[in-house]
Amino acid sequence: MSARSAVLSALLGSHPPRLPARHLVRIGALFGIAEGTVRVALSRMVAAGDLLQTNGRYTLSERLVERQARQDESRDPHTRPWDGTWEVAVVTAERRAPADRAALRHTMTALRLAELREGTWMRPANLVRAAWPEIVTAQCTLIDGRPHDDPTPLLWDLDGWAAEARRLESALDRAEGLAEGFLVSAAVLRHLLADPLLPGELLPARWPGGELRARYDDFDRRYREVLQQHLDLND
Repeated sequence: MSARSAVLSALLGSHPPRLPARHLVRIGALFGIAEGTVRVALSRMVAAGDLLQTNGRYTLSERLVERQARQDESRDPHTRPWDGTWEVAVVTAERRAPADRAALRHTMTALRLAELREGTWMRPANLVRAAWPEIVTAQCTLIDGRPHDDPTPLLWDLDGWAAEARRLESALDRAEGLAEGFLVSAAVLRHLLADPLLPGELLPARWPGGELRARYDDFDRRYREVLQQHLDLND
């Protein structure tokens, strides 16, 4: 756990995402990170535009607030009944700069679409969406369709995701101490962000997504209370 990772994980898990420097220093100390190392990391993150600093308190930048919103959504996803339709986005823009390609890939992944082949992204249309981001509409043609054959196995490794989810369920049950709990919590949140949130019709039997979320919510409530007591020491 680097100083930067510790700071980001702490702020991404806080609501609102704002903590005083002394609390971030104490979180770093859980992993043997020196106070000076944490404060250097904070300065560099402010300079890089990852954090904002006001009166000794640090908060996430707008870009990372959006990441926190995706993280929260992964814990309590907003889905709708599925009628068999798939969302398809086909890249049709020409002469795209490398930065535009990278930004589109990042956005598509955040939207939980998967790439069937280069330039063709798709997923079941079971997520509640606002308007498509401009970066998508500027580079892609959007189509609603129904594949003749289920492309799910080509798009996602569901067995791999499920196996890791079950491993993390066990890790939540075994986690002891603030440091181990912090690491397991961060791992669960990363894994939930990778959940494709498919409709039940496309999932294997005994899919562990709902169970992992329920166990994590229970773990997080208890862990946050203990962590807050630790952070408030000597205040």
